[in-house]
Amino acid sequence: MKKFNTSNPLPYRLRTLFLVVIMVLVAGCNALRFAYDHGDTALYWWVDSYFDLEGEQGDMVKRDIDNLFQWHRQTQLQDYAALLGTFQRQLGGNVTQADLIADAREIQKRVELLGMRAAPDMADLALSLTPAQIANLERKFTSKNEEFRHKNLRGDLEKRQRVRFKKSMEQFESWFGNFSSEQKKIMRQASDARPIDDEVLLEERIYRQRLILALLREFQQEKPSKEQATEQIRSLLRGFSQRMESPERKAFFDANLDGNAKYILTALQSATPAQKAHAQKRMQGWIGDLNTLAANR
Repeated sequence: MKKFNTSNPLPYRLRTLFLVVIMVLVAGCNALRFAYDHGDTALYWWVDSYFDLEGEQGDMVKRDIDNLFQWHRQTQLQDYAALLGTFQRQLGGNVTQADLIADAREIQKRVELLGMRAAPDMADLALSLTPAQIANLERKFTSKNEEFRHKNLRGDLEKRQRVRFKKSMEQFESWFGNFSSEQKKIMRQASDARPIDDEVLLEERIYRQRLILALLREFQQEKPSKEQATEQIRSLLRGFSQRMESPERKAFFDANLDGNAKYILTALQSATPAQKAHAQKRMQGWIGDLNTLAANR
């Protein structure tokens, strides 16, 4: 099922294409098709906002994004549809917490695959960057971190839990329709039982950002080949993924995943047959959308 507020070890730029497909599902079928068909343009402008692309860089990035989307449409969308089919069957059965944790790991595998596939394109961009563009990226990171602090680290624990619950309920109700006051009371208790440690999440963001900046500056000095840069980027991505199993972070990531799985399971168990039917109908539309997008190659 859809996961809420989980921590992902991959940098945001590497997740963008996958999230175009998965996260916009909450907006409905037409929005999914529209978002995916215009995702290449959105991704280009997103990259440009971080690096302020110059001259031939823009053409190179557009070409690489076009190629990435072509590969993604041809090889990944039917797999996403099949994965949603699994979620749909779980919704109609007796889904367990172990099922939900397994679902999260299946999604993570696909995010990692996308990162590995995009690594040569990221190497092209990384090797073309100027010191000024790397400095611009650093300023962007700093700005985004301040935005994160403003949104997530203000107020006492109760306020932060309330804001988090409100966001998750908007997502749940986009799937299932409206929940009753009694249902929301049960779900609020489950939501508040989840770990809330945004300070750690911010530390992880900054940790990843520092490694990204260090690698880009190393490229500036060492001038590696594209093949060497690609492997270094893939090694960086593998390190981000493996960090979830590191002694200093495994307990945090495990508790985060376990708490979110319990929360989603509470929502599923409290949903009425009509609400589940509503969710299954929407999910079937998304499955059809993904298959249609895959066919339009």
